[in-house]
Amino acid sequence: MIQQDVDVVQQLTNLLPSYYEIIVPSIILDELDILKRKVKGKDKIAANIAKQIAMKEPFKVYDIKKTKHVDDILIDLCTQDDILCTNDKNLRQKARQNHITVIYLRQHRYLEVDGYIKR
Repeated sequence: MIQQDVDVVQQLTNLLPSYYEIIVPSIILDELDILKRKVKGKDKIAANIAKQIAMKEPFKVYDIKKTKHVDDILIDLCTQDDILCTNDKNLRQKARQNHITVIYLRQHRYLEVDGYIKR
């Protein structure tokens, strides 16, 4: 999303009611660290910026132990009242099968809601 010059923070705060907490599991930050070591150029810069953004307000980092695949942990963490933000197609499908609302990037520009945001 950073490479597409999308202001995710602004769009999320516009989409979500004020009582929602935007949580970043620590395993996602770990994934960004791994990505930074594996990639080069713009992808490495994007991963670094994404981690910096995720560690600031309005995001809250929750410490989660990696006990199984990250996708499975995220699905297990979410309830039907939660919203999962991801662009991963398989994770989006798993979430929707579990009746979890998903927010994803559409047309490289806009955040799209797949499901319902409880007001």
